[in-house]
Amino acid sequence: MLSKGVTVSAELRITLAGAERVVAAGTTAGDALEADGRTVIAARVNGEARDLAHLVADGDVVEPIEVSSDEGRAIVRHSTAHVMAQAVQELFPGAKLGIGPPVENGFYYDFDVEQAFHPDDLKRVEKRMREIVKQGQLFSRRAVADDEAREELAGEPYKLELIGLKGGSLEEESVEVGVGQLTIYDNLDPKTGELCWKDLCRGPHVPSTRSIPAFKLMRSGGAYWRGSEKNPQLQRIYGTAWESRDKQDDYLKMLEEAEKRDHRKLGAELDLFSFPDELGSGLAVFHPKGGVIRRVMEDYSRRKHEEAGYEFVNTPHITKEKLYQVSGHLDWYRDGMFPPMELEGARYYLKPMNCPMHNLIFRARGRSYRELPLRLFEFGTVYRYEKSGVVHGLTRVRGLTQDDAHIYCTREEMRDELASLLRFVLDLLRDYGLDDFYLELSTKDPEKFVGSDDAWEEATETLREVAESEHLDLVLDPGGAAFYGPKISVQVRDAIGRTWQMSTIQLDFNLPELFELEYQAADGTRKQPVMIHRALFGSIERFFGVMVEHYAGAFPPWLAPVQVAGIPIADAHIPYLQDVAKKLRERGIRVEVDTADDRMQKKIRNAQKSKVPFMLLAGDDDIANGAVSFRYRSGEQKNGVPVEEAIAEIVNAVERRIQV
Repeated sequence: MLSKGVTVSAELRITLAGAERVVAAGTTAGDALEADGRTVIAARVNGEARDLAHLVADGDVVEPIEVSSDEGRAIVRHSTAHVMAQAVQELFPGAKLGIGPPVENGFYYDFDVEQAFHPDDLKRVEKRMREIVKQGQLFSRRAVADDEAREELAGEPYKLELIGLKGGSLEEESVEVGVGQLTIYDNLDPKTGELCWKDLCRGPHVPSTRSIPAFKLMRSGGAYWRGSEKNPQLQRIYGTAWESRDKQDDYLKMLEEAEKRDHRKLGAELDLFSFPDELGSGLAVFHPKGGVIRRVMEDYSRRKHEEAGYEFVNTPHITKEKLYQVSGHLDWYRDGMFPPMELEGARYYLKPMNCPMHNLIFRARGRSYRELPLRLFEFGTVYRYEKSGVVHGLTRVRGLTQDDAHIYCTREEMRDELASLLRFVLDLLRDYGLDDFYLELSTKDPEKFVGSDDAWEEATETLREVAESEHLDLVLDPGGAAFYGPKISVQVRDAIGRTWQMSTIQLDFNLPELFELEYQAADGTRKQPVMIHRALFGSIERFFGVMVEHYAGAFPPWLAPVQVAGIPIADAHIPYLQDVAKKLRERGIRVEVDTADDRMQKKIRNAQKSKVPFMLLAGDDDIANGAVSFRYRSGEQKNGVPVEEAIAEIVNAVERRIQV
């Protein structure tokens, strides 16, 4: 029996690391995890990310969020965005706050300020941020009613607007208001507990500013409030933050290498393509050397598609609006289409997609089950009205050519066709030198879709099974599907570790219904085919840009616009090398003999600058011995190589599609 005056502490049962634990009432997630705020910087409680200061309740399942995880990095980056906003408002007292979400590899925050930020301003902001981090201010969460939040943030017009949008679907704004009760995060002085700064935020955050291991401000630029050109233009500061200085250094080195590989820069240096102002934003022209690479890419793709049983079609660039009314694109994709043209009493659109036109080809006559799978393929140029702020070289253009295929098959053939198609896609990407993949499965957007839930569920599960059969990592992309069906996208890591979305495969039960597509089954009944959408390159322009950056412009010989440069030691040796070049051309090799007045060393430098894979040099001794000096792009050289042996090595490298 307990003596008078003795109190009993309530006990809570929680699950920690898969095992049940008993803890005292008032225990925080950080206490339960024995978190140091450095390695473990937040907790996942019943599946939701929480601050380490969150009080656990009976029955909670508590898991650590480590700083080195994707979720942990996002929390560090969002916390760093708060520190940056505090520094900006201290240095620029009139600055009004926009939003400050974490993004891939970093964070940003938008500000309404009188003048654009100067690079020197960013240095001042970063210096003040480091002082705040060193101070170890505490992130403290408190819940507020909507009216309280409005009163506290009366001087922040953009925050007030977000409060009015509470529970909205804008993804970036969810870091501010989310759904349900509003919360404000106070930054508190660790010694006195006094308020240093505050921001409307859903959280969670790291426990203190000292838990931010490494950060750097990168650049600033303009950004429209909530992404609309109708709204005020704010000033956006971008930064990066990481779990360690070593990781940040690795990232900054990667950025430095990426800058060297920038396809826009290399495209100009190697004379591959350009974007004339006279044509308009996002519209590229390919120069002769770029045209060679593009033709080789397309020709190889055509050959592989022919071998795989595809049939080639061609469709116009423009159509009456009814086509896209039937397909649903005018309802769901109008903002991404160029404005219509009025012609002969009808409205015409530049096509943003090829699939509706391919449906017309399928529907042009009666179809039998014996014709299925019917695989239609087109290098189809489409036009999309990308906003000027997102147009970027060849990787985001307004005029693009898709290597577009649409496969029509029976329900019974669907799974095998998808599995075969995915293998075909991966093998072809490997032929271009890309071999580090993972897959992403994009599922239904609950707000933007056509068709029944049952059809979507069947299509999604079929794609999931096919994707898993390749034994590659599979990542979910909830709500990322097009309005007519789920998709698998092949995500490719390039030579410096960046990820690019490449091929997409979409399973569609809906467009065949909208276009009333039918085939005659073996029992004589009329049935609706399944439609598979597939773009292997995505777009030729974008794939071209990725290839430039992956290879840093030094294409493997089979893709190089000039595969061999003939370099005479003196003018007297030109005819000999021209004879060698003739033999190479007879074997299908692209070769140029440098007949300029430059000295030999300059000709070698020019060939290296142009990233030509092979150089063949010839002088008196070479001619006497029926040989050449064989020089590689690396600078390595073999002298006295018989001409036929040199030709055989070059042809072998091209045919095997190897890099040199």
